[in-house]
Amino acid sequence: MSDKQTMAVYAKAAEDYAKGFARTKDTVHDRDYATFVAGLPDGGTVLDLGCGPGHWAARFRDEGYHVTAMDASPEMARYAKDTYGIDVTVATFEDIDTTARYDGIWAFFSLLHAPRTDFPGHLLRLHRALKPGGMLALGMKLGTGERRDTLGRFYTYYSEDALRALLAEAGFEVLGARCANGKGLAGARETFVVLTAHA
Repeated sequence: MSDKQTMAVYAKAAEDYAKGFARTKDTVHDRDYATFVAGLPDGGTVLDLGCGPGHWAARFRDEGYHVTAMDASPEMARYAKDTYGIDVTVATFEDIDTTARYDGIWAFFSLLHAPRTDFPGHLLRLHRALKPGGMLALGMKLGTGERRDTLGRFYTYYSEDALRALLAEAGFEVLGARCANGKGLAGARETFVVLTAHA
């Protein structure tokens, strides 16, 4: 994701974003985390794709996983390093070029910034980067169309059925999904879905 307007929002809001979402225990997603790690081997390798301020990457590390953190925002990467000691690779979704490297990929509300035309290719890259049977946690917002939020960030919205179909086309087997409502950085309450799948 390299949309300049979206990146500018994260550059400006990096510290506030981290304070709001990383300083408190993210119990809203404990169930999603537990479902994801249940499919990982002890000490497995995890890619935190779009790691933001680094709180999930730190949790994986602290619970014994070998984590690779990636984010397109240099400001978020710097915060993750300063706050959690997480070394973040500054890169975009297109830069994922590994094969059978990870036991799990945590794509938690990052791919929702990708244009619809690019999304299938990103899923194929994630499938290739996972070891056979590797786990994927995909967090997305539900809705239709492509648009910017009140902060100017670009989003692409999908239905759960559309996401299930796209995952299947990329070679994933969907294991389950959880829908709920939550408030994001822009302050609006929106419906999201977290899908768990394996390669």
